[in-house]
Amino acid sequence: MSEPHAIQIVIQIAGAAALLIWAVRLVRTGVERGFAAPMRIWLRHSARNRLLAAGTGMGAAVLLQSSTAVAVLVSNFVAKGGLATATGLAILLGADVGSAVVTQLLMVRQPLLIPLLLLLGVTVFLRSDASSTRQVGRIMIGLALIFVSLDMIRAATEPMISNPSTQAVMVYLGRDLLTAFAIGAVFAWAVHSSVAAVLLFVTLAGQSILPAPAAAAMVLGANLGGGFIAFVLTYSAPLASKRMVMANLILRGSGALLAMFAIASMPALLDHFGTNAARQTINLHLAFNVALALISLPFVKPIIAVLSYFMAEKPDPNGTLDDASALDPALLEKPQRAIDCAARELLSMGQKIEQMLIAVEPLYDNWNAATAEMIAKQDKVIKQTHMDIKLYLARLAQKGMSEDLSRRSMELASIAYSLDSASDAITRVMLDLAKRLDMQKLKFSEEGREEIRDFADRVHSNVQLALNVMLNQNPAEARELVAAKEKLRKTEQKLQRSHIGRLRQGLVESIETSNIHQETLRALKQINSAFSMIGHPILLKSGDLLKSRLS
Repeated sequence: MSEPHAIQIVIQIAGAAALLIWAVRLVRTGVERGFAAPMRIWLRHSARNRLLAAGTGMGAAVLLQSSTAVAVLVSNFVAKGGLATATGLAILLGADVGSAVVTQLLMVRQPLLIPLLLLLGVTVFLRSDASSTRQVGRIMIGLALIFVSLDMIRAATEPMISNPSTQAVMVYLGRDLLTAFAIGAVFAWAVHSSVAAVLLFVTLAGQSILPAPAAAAMVLGANLGGGFIAFVLTYSAPLASKRMVMANLILRGSGALLAMFAIASMPALLDHFGTNAARQTINLHLAFNVALALISLPFVKPIIAVLSYFMAEKPDPNGTLDDASALDPALLEKPQRAIDCAARELLSMGQKIEQMLIAVEPLYDNWNAATAEMIAKQDKVIKQTHMDIKLYLARLAQKGMSEDLSRRSMELASIAYSLDSASDAITRVMLDLAKRLDMQKLKFSEEGREEIRDFADRVHSNVQLALNVMLNQNPAEARELVAAKEKLRKTEQKLQRSHIGRLRQGLVESIETSNIHQETLRALKQINSAFSMIGHPILLKSGDLLKSRLS
């Protein structure tokens, strides 16, 4: 093979691999943008038993095309106290199986599937105005591009099959499985997708580029790399979430190493998984994750208990650094930079209110005076931040600004006011209601409590979207944010009707907690409305917002 021809093949393979990585991400973002809120509710409802939790994790991973995305979602629930750490680990074990199922599905070759998915996906994406429907189109396009990229890899690697240099390298990897394992782990971590890594390795095995033992070792290494991706992404999460992700990493990594050494000792084991290298490798991937889940599920609680001993809570240091304000008086002479400083301070304000929202919801189940005091103190900080932003923008206005910057200054002041009202709803309404529940020894009905949890999850999802919009100023996401306000309003009306229905049935818990239930829903709706205001200036500028509603 000549050198120019070899470079051409490498470029083709690299381009196909890049398309594969991007297509997998396209499917995942489509599911996250269109169905994040229902999926959050679905995952949280899986806490009843370990098998249900594992099954839910598997389903979520199939939809998201990623066990890592499931790990990030579940870590948020564990951090908020909505899921026990052991239940979270069960979900992650199921998600690992779901990730392996995805690779099985994506290796199916149907000639008509690619044009059909592209035709339907592009039509749905371009012709639909509804955000969730457009995301269905995005998912279809992503799936089609995954199949396209795999076909590109097969076509690009055909000339390499008979190349002596390629054969020498692959023979070496077939003998040195530890190196192949390490390559698989590093590649999966580097591309941040174990699904994409496994699909690439299996495709190369199917083209007779990789010998079956080397491909198996690389796929097992990708399992370790996939676990490490989740660990890195949740490194700054609360300790309970880190324990869950660390447990999954240890189980997945140690299990993969043991399986790799077993194959190195007894290569004939692969013959039980299929008749060719590709089928052996992909079936081993599925069998490994299923076996790991079945073996580990009965012991998730002891595993977490042992990790809790080694990863114990550390006392807070005596001295902590105060948050530095972004409002730099020295930049008042430079209006554009001063506006940017105010926007940074506003983003910090929104993040603090998000923390308050996460902290207040569990108080409806278990009152904690220390947490309540922390929320009240945070509200005082929010009030001071709001005042600081107003005064800073007022001083900036005195210096003189262009019309555009003056308009932006008014928008920031308006958003600051809205966020302050969200802080009020948490501290003066939700905190007070949670305290009343505790003092009067009241409890919601099971259905009523689930409704509030689900509604709070929807609001939190919208708060996260609002903070993203504040950061990236993306008109498409701003439109999604404002549209979500109307969806949430309809959901709140539906839940209010459901509550009244329980009152008619004479449920004692519903009657005793009626005012608290309804006021909590209203407070959450107010918080959502406050954060949705972040999208209004962006849509006004793009012409997507009329005076009273979305155009």
